[in-house]
Amino acid sequence: MAINRVPVLKRCRSLGLDPVYLGIDKKSKRQLKRTNRKVSEYGLQLKEKQKAKFIYGVLEKPFHNYYLKADRMKGMTGENLMVLLERRLDNVIFRLGFARTRKEARQIVGHRHILVNGKLVQIPSYLVKAGDTIEVKEKSKGLQRYKEILEVTSGRLVPEWLESDQENLKGTIKELPSREAIDVPVDEMLIVELYSK
Repeated sequence: MAINRVPVLKRCRSLGLDPVYLGIDKKSKRQLKRTNRKVSEYGLQLKEKQKAKFIYGVLEKPFHNYYLKADRMKGMTGENLMVLLERRLDNVIFRLGFARTRKEARQIVGHRHILVNGKLVQIPSYLVKAGDTIEVKEKSKGLQRYKEILEVTSGRLVPEWLESDQENLKGTIKELPSREAIDVPVDEMLIVELYSK
């Protein structure tokens, strides 16, 4: 399995991204020393794609597959792409506040702690649908890990398309997210331009 081992803050600096979007409270004190360097149009498009891949923790091939799927769907390809990424199970668990970061959410899913509509799902890229209920397995609810996670994430805002019951570690997808509800600083139109060349 391919793993991105680049230090998170270093990657955030190079992409001009605030670590808060990844669920990380740290701030980097260093500044990028690339002043006055002109970035080409291709460079801007590539940066947006890398930003989206990095935020959601998706590698190149699956990301390209999401793009192809979004292109076949009705509506704007860029918005469809963002909605598909937002519907990933690991992202939904992060949004519900059951994990500090998306990486941790991915690990929780992989370790068989999550039930979707009462069935065990261990695929982080599983796409949730409107009306799905997501909960932490009864056996795992008492773990110290979740108490620590809830302490950290209790102040985090849950998007309006989700409903979170943090005491019972349960959540519901009220509706599929719209682009306005996704607070990720990515210009998806540049990604579409890059792929449609």
